[in-house]
Amino acid sequence: MIGIYGGTFDPVHYGHLRTALEVEETLALEELRFVPCQIPPHRETPGASAGQRLRMLRAALADSEPRLRIDPRELERPGPSYMVDTLESLRDELGKVSLGLILGMDAFLGLTGWHRWEALFDLAHIVVMQRPGYRPELATELQVRVAGRITEQPEPLRASQSGRVCFVTVTQLEISASRIRQVIASQRSARYLTPDAVLAVIREENLYQP
Repeated sequence: MIGIYGGTFDPVHYGHLRTALEVEETLALEELRFVPCQIPPHRETPGASAGQRLRMLRAALADSEPRLRIDPRELERPGPSYMVDTLESLRDELGKVSLGLILGMDAFLGLTGWHRWEALFDLAHIVVMQRPGYRPELATELQVRVAGRITEQPEPLRASQSGRVCFVTVTQLEISASRIRQVIASQRSARYLTPDAVLAVIREENLYQP
């Protein structure tokens, strides 16, 4: 199975990297692709350009796990970065492989607001990262959609191309990209929040300054 982990990564940080590694190990993924978006449809415009965010991702993963990779297709596509378009592109390219769309819990709970959200279940499994012992109450529309699809084990995900929902418990690091930007803007150190290689890019590009 191939995992798809989208986001602005503005900047990428240890919260992204650690959870990606834990999902990759838990589900025994063939690979996990970080997919940086060009124009996020559900949040503010990134502070760093597409090229700068891609450079930071490459720096973060340069000496990382070999199965953690970058897929820049959304940066090469004009217009809003809708995940359904990305999954359709991947499906056309990869054929009948098992795909897992990796989401944080907040993104999952807001899934009904996504563009063509119901089609996501036809294109990939939904892998939801959750903190230990936490199971939220789902909105009725989402609850109806996921009924009968939930699995606690990775085997059903590998046995089919799409359509299942799997909750994966991950370490919740209280790190956010917005907090890192605030720290840097206030002229304080963001070390240990993101890799030193990413901080080097931030310094060289003079990013997130007040």
